[in-house]
Amino acid sequence: MSRIAVFASGSGTNFQALVDAVECGALDVTITLLVCDKPSAKVIERANKHNIPVFVFSAKDYPSKAAFETEIIKHVQQAGADWIILAGYMRLIGETLLSAYSGHIVNIHPSLLPSFPGKDAIGQALAAGVEETGVTVHYVDEGMDTGPIIAQQAVKVENDTYESLQKKIQAVEHTLYVQTIRDLVQTGAKL
Repeated sequence: MSRIAVFASGSGTNFQALVDAVECGALDVTITLLVCDKPSAKVIERANKHNIPVFVFSAKDYPSKAAFETEIIKHVQQAGADWIILAGYMRLIGETLLSAYSGHIVNIHPSLLPSFPGKDAIGQALAAGVEETGVTVHYVDEGMDTGPIIAQQAVKVENDTYESLQKKIQAVEHTLYVQTIRDLVQTGAKL
């Protein structure tokens, strides 16, 4: 059985979807660690509720990105994780983590990449007036949302507000991410 470390920075809805999928048997992995860069994030409560170990850090407590990523690697290795799954982790992954887990870091993004990379993809889509946006699961590389695409699913934009479009996208994320991770760990695929 594959072991995953989930990285998150916020409320943790994608983290919760992964936990729920594991608990109901839809995803055959063990979540061995939550890594969070925001000490007050709600995702920490979610992990504690499910007895998932947590490593919380504040980037400003370290002299460099390499320093905190080295610390993260220690915790991920101690947890025995094979994969790093980004679920709303709002930091670019640096060379230290990329080289340690090359081909085994996956991210989910709320747009049909390459359209609307980076922050506030939902706001970008609404501002552009597109009729369709969606969700992308991709491998992580050194760029911002530029890694090879693994899976995508479209979401229609129909007189949506930010909140209504966000809900539609999150519903797709929670299903697509579970399916994609299940496929990756079953096949042992890597970049």
